[in-house]
Amino acid sequence: MPDIADIFTQNNMTLIVSLPGNDPALAGAAVAGGADVLKAHIHLKHQASGTGFGSLEEERQALRSILEAVDVPVGLVIGAAETADETEMDEVESMGFAYIDAYAHHLPAWMAARSTLPRMVAVEERYMDLIPQLENLGMDMVEAAVVPHQEYGLPLNLYDLGIYRYICDLTDLPVIVPTQKAIRPDEVVMLRDAGVSALMIGAIVAGTTPESIEKAARDYRRLINEL
Repeated sequence: MPDIADIFTQNNMTLIVSLPGNDPALAGAAVAGGADVLKAHIHLKHQASGTGFGSLEEERQALRSILEAVDVPVGLVIGAAETADETEMDEVESMGFAYIDAYAHHLPAWMAARSTLPRMVAVEERYMDLIPQLENLGMDMVEAAVVPHQEYGLPLNLYDLGIYRYICDLTDLPVIVPTQKAIRPDEVVMLRDAGVSALMIGAIVAGTTPESIEKAARDYRRLINEL
């Protein structure tokens, strides 16, 4: 299985699917549609999909099923207001995940210091001054989660593109854009031109069923392959 860093280096644009549920059927559909990377979750209420995710104990079997079902790297959001504790992280690191992900204000300092997995850190627009320091703090990828909740699902606009470009100018780390906005497949070229390394599609554009996820992944994959 390719290393997550190698994927970003080799691809013009990487396609990540954020799973709306820890379900191997959803994971398989995403890969069938052309996803390069997947993302699962624990300890979280997912705003876009309205889905809740339990502790590692509650999600363990589903997560193991996902890891066994696909041959692409799978990352794990380790929580929000509540995150995985040190015992859970010991197990997460042994399960075969390719990276961990959390918002900067949710990622415990001890985890940033000790995790052996690559770290994706999500930033809101208020954290622009932090972005140039993320590499020095040991982060590996930046998730540009900068859209306010009240704007979720709206069309991509010029301001959004400008913010994404600005973030890419602030760091040498790969920048991942999640579909908080309803980014269209034909807009991936604009993200690529702004310097974005990966598009992470989720429930807003991909829905929550295996059929809708596979179709969405296939639509974005086709346009990414044309870059």
